Amino acid sequence: MIVHMNYQQYRTARRLVHSCCNYDCGNCLLLDNGEECICPQSITYSLVCRWFRAAVLPLDAGLCAALLYRADRKKCVLCGGYYLPKSNRAKYCPECAVITRRRKEAERQRKRYYDSTHLGAKKPL
Repeated sequence: MIVHMNYQQYRTARRLVHSCCNYDCGNCLLLDNGEECICPQSITYSLVCRWFRAAVLPLDAGLCAALLYRADRKKCVLCGGYYLPKSNRAKYCPECAVITRRRKEAERQRKRYYDSTHLGAKKPL
């Protein structure tokens, strides 16, 4: 299955191509058999290079989720980015999950401190 990218995804993939170990000044070392061959992943809007798909694309988790796991991906409630959930209850991408967990833990500790130091201040009628 050949996956097609939009322009923004293509630009992100082009930046990732430069971190491929087989990329050398615009040429692909895997396809090089005596003469220079342009890296096909750097000039197309499709995912054609199997090495790029297996080794380089996972470096950008968002792009990998958007291209390879379109049916399984979820949208983060906080930032709106796409990610692959680790469970069916996940609401946030991994980066936002850390931020949200810290914020909720701080709220919980503030409430716990307030309840322990302000005894009798709040009584239901």
